[in-house]
Amino acid sequence: MPSSESVHTGLLDCLQANIAVLADHHYTTGAHLNLGAPLRFRWRPGPAGLPTVEPTLAEQLAAAEELLGLRVRDRASVVGAELTGLAPPGEFAYVVADAYELPWVPYFRRKHMEHSFLLGGDSTVIDAYDNRTPWGVAVPGPRRLPSEGLLVTGAEVIVFAPSPSGPPSPGPSVEHGPADGYLEAYRSHRDRETAMERLTLETWLLARSRRLHAAFLEHRGMPPTSVQREQLDAWDGLAERAYLAHRRVSRGRPEPEGVLERFAEVLAADRRSFPAAPAPGAAAGAAAGAAAPDESLRRTVAAVVGPVLGVREAALLGGTDFRSFPAFDSFRLAEIVERLESALGIELDAAELAPENLRRVDDLCRVVGRSTGRLAVRDEA
Repeated sequence: MPSSESVHTGLLDCLQANIAVLADHHYTTGAHLNLGAPLRFRWRPGPAGLPTVEPTLAEQLAAAEELLGLRVRDRASVVGAELTGLAPPGEFAYVVADAYELPWVPYFRRKHMEHSFLLGGDSTVIDAYDNRTPWGVAVPGPRRLPSEGLLVTGAEVIVFAPSPSGPPSPGPSVEHGPADGYLEAYRSHRDRETAMERLTLETWLLARSRRLHAAFLEHRGMPPTSVQREQLDAWDGLAERAYLAHRRVSRGRPEPEGVLERFAEVLAADRRSFPAAPAPGAAAGAAAGAAAPDESLRRTVAAVVGPVLGVREAALLGGTDFRSFPAFDSFRLAEIVERLESALGIELDAAELAPENLRRVDDLCRVVGRSTGRLAVRDEA
């Protein structure tokens, strides 16, 4: 039976949390941390005329397939449904319904919002959502549907199929979108209570997503730097500040000054703390102006490296640093060099075999190119 015990529940939103449980259930402990590979500031129009960074269900499902290898096998939209019996025999369905109608969450009969859980055929509910709310604490764990059943107004019922080859191995990626229009919408909104309520959610989502990214990096052997840890604390502090502002405004008190100004500062610091990654396929040397390697050579190198690190070639061709993969170490690096020399029938120039030249597919391609060029000259001599 799926369990939330291995999942970093305090780093996930209410739709991610139970996808994460399925990832660890189908693969291995920590597989769910792939959800933290991307760090983004990307927003869209949201409720009450305010922008939001909250991903849609469609975006969450796309991330589940891309980052976890969990493909939607079956999906049904149900209206006025009794939840009992919706899960396939012997499986758990991923269900998204209105938290207002779910008696085990603090939002029951208090707040309308999308909420996910896993539902088994024996009426077992697993909900990994972990959060403190004004109405109590959402505690991860298994539960059972009420004996009298549970009727919901509507729900999405989804069954995922895991990848037979295991989860993908995405590398870290960072995207810093524009903030001016986003912050101005909150600054100019006339209903200050609504603006502060939504801002509380936004800062909560952003703080969790950054800590999830940091956990992903640490899981891949790249512990966050002291600067990044300070930035994570800054996000937590901002979320607390936004919540306090909302509480004061909701009680008819003046809105505290400086919340949005602090938000702008923390967002700007994100760019320094988590620099944007190179575009896919662009290695460090390419960024410095080196010629792009031949695509057939790139694929040959990826075909050599993939089995050594136990990852798919597609992940390597995207420009991922080998150090981000759990299997990578100095022994694997030596094996990669030896296998590459054997596959290409060449001997790499010893002067090129510095570790910093051997950490990406395109790095290795350039080493091959420089080595073969020098060998040719030597042969002619």
